[in-house]
Amino acid sequence: MSAVRDQIGALPLRWEKTGKLRVLMVTSRDTGRWVMPKGWTMDGKKPWHAAKIEALEEAGAVGFVSDRPIGIYHYDKRLGRNSVVPCRVTLYPMVVAKLKRRWKESGERKRHWFAPRKAARLVDENELSTLLKSLSERIEELNEMGDLRKAS
Repeated sequence: MSAVRDQIGALPLRWEKTGKLRVLMVTSRDTGRWVMPKGWTMDGKKPWHAAKIEALEEAGAVGFVSDRPIGIYHYDKRLGRNSVVPCRVTLYPMVVAKLKRRWKESGERKRHWFAPRKAARLVDENELSTLLKSLSERIEELNEMGDLRKAS
């Protein structure tokens, strides 16, 4: 078994006018399943800045990313046909200000806004599912992040 590799990810969020929280997810390039925008850490970049870059490249999402992670989850990344690498993803919440019409991976991925509980049912990773289900209990924490974005 190979060593666990670190990745960073964004948890893109928005509030509808009705106050309902939504989570932006993208499809993976290989299997088409719903995932969070994520990738390898980047030399010279703070992890939350790297998460912001991944959200832009994979989902076309632009916004404010917190420097405080909201959670961690594990998954097995497939590299080629027979190679699997265990990964630990540190997830940074992102308040999405806008979505670009065209973005780097728009031809390779779909994106969609989901209610957190629906998103939790769509992902394969149990830890990520639990984290998504817990968002309703963390609304105050997330609202503070939105307030910080407005103040900056």
